[in-house]
Amino acid sequence: MTRSMVLAILLALFCFSGALHLFAQEKSSITVRGSELSNGVVILDAVKGDRSFTLECNQGAPDCTALSNGKYLMIELPKNFGMYECKDVEVYPESANMPGAAMPDKHKKVGEYCLTDK
Repeated sequence: MTRSMVLAILLALFCFSGALHLFAQEKSSITVRGSELSNGVVILDAVKGDRSFTLECNQGAPDCTALSNGKYLMIELPKNFGMYECKDVEVYPESANMPGAAMPDKHKKVGEYCLTDK
């Protein structure tokens, strides 16, 4: 009986640590000001508040999209999440930011990128 209790506690701790990763995601509004293609890399020029940065992805990769200029919702993923070995972010249309919802609908994701400070 104690062995099954230990396993149940370990399973609960594992699930709890996964939930903490989800809450560690930072959600913010960004504005894309331009996009270009350079040597197979899609590069987006973006701004959040007064901070400029670039979003990059490999052309042809899943969820790599050259976005139109405009406002979007950006989710910064926790370390070691996502497809890139950098600060990985997911981008959603601004309309995906539903009040009261912790995270937007994954089916509305318009892209996944590597965030690079300027």
